[in-house]
Amino acid sequence: MTAFIAVLIFILGAVTGFFAAWYLGRKERAMTEEMKGVFAQVSMDSLSKNSEEFLRLARSVLEAKTGEGERQLEGKKELIDAQLIHMKENLEKIQLFMSSMEKEREAKFSEITEQIKSTVRQTERLTDVTGDLSRALSSSAERGRWGERMALDIIRASGMIENVNYREQPTMKNGSRPDFTFYLPKGMALNMDVKFPLDNYTRYYQTEGAEKEACLKAFIKDVRTKIKDVKDRGYIDQTENTVDVVLLFIPNESVYEFIYSHDDSVMDFALGHRVILCSPMSLFAVLAVIRQSVENFAFDSTSSEMLKLFGEFYKQWGMFTEKLEMMGRRLDDARREFETLTSTRKNQLEKPLEKIETIRREKGLEIE
Repeated sequence: MTAFIAVLIFILGAVTGFFAAWYLGRKERAMTEEMKGVFAQVSMDSLSKNSEEFLRLARSVLEAKTGEGERQLEGKKELIDAQLIHMKENLEKIQLFMSSMEKEREAKFSEITEQIKSTVRQTERLTDVTGDLSRALSSSAERGRWGERMALDIIRASGMIENVNYREQPTMKNGSRPDFTFYLPKGMALNMDVKFPLDNYTRYYQTEGAEKEACLKAFIKDVRTKIKDVKDRGYIDQTENTVDVVLLFIPNESVYEFIYSHDDSVMDFALGHRVILCSPMSLFAVLAVIRQSVENFAFDSTSSEMLKLFGEFYKQWGMFTEKLEMMGRRLDDARREFETLTSTRKNQLEKPLEKIETIRREKGLEIE
């Protein structure tokens, strides 16, 4: 019984505890919900107040930041504007520089184009000259005309005048016809031949080996033969007042140097035959000396004639001054006689006339 009561009491206690716990849990949940509501309301009120304060604070901060930002933006704008102006000036300078560079480039391009055209024209002329020279060297007749043309250019460049200082292909009394004759002082003359053998010289540069050496020997032989031929042509003739040497023109400096470098005895051989070998440069020097000597001789001759004329003039001047002085003395005598007549003699003649005039007036005689 006691045990039953104890169990019953335990069960009642358990049920009571369950309901108490249930009640308390519900109460607690109600209080929790109420507290949540209160807290929510407080939170909403606080949030509302805080939001307004936050918005007000945010607005003031935003306005301050906005003003500062506008000031900073205005300063940056001015800085940017200044930078843009500076950049614009630099761009304008660059544009002007590029324009000047473009103009200069166009000018340089035009100049280069003109130079290229000039080079092309010169190359074409050089090609023509080379072709003409090649044709001239391939024919003895053409070589002769080419040599005469070169000699004539050098003669004119030296200042000589045709038919005054030289003649071209004159005929001598002995029948010889030198290519050129130069006139010297005192009626003397100097003859020159311009035809020169160049066949083996051109072959020398067109061949190789043993044939090249054979062409060299043949060319030197041609030169010596030409020297003998010029010496025997009658260009040196004392009866026609020629000097005892004759000029042989070599129409190319390279050929002249080639002869001297391969056989220096040719020069002595030529001088031994009264022949002077002349390249274009040495011919110009010889002709310049001839022209100067002729002018000096003419000046000396003219000076002598002028001195004679000065002597005759001095003699006539002496006679003139003597006669002039004599006339001056006679004029002085005549002047003194005239002064005597106009003074003393006149006064002596006027005295009796004045007396006669006085008597006439005293007598009352009128002059009709």
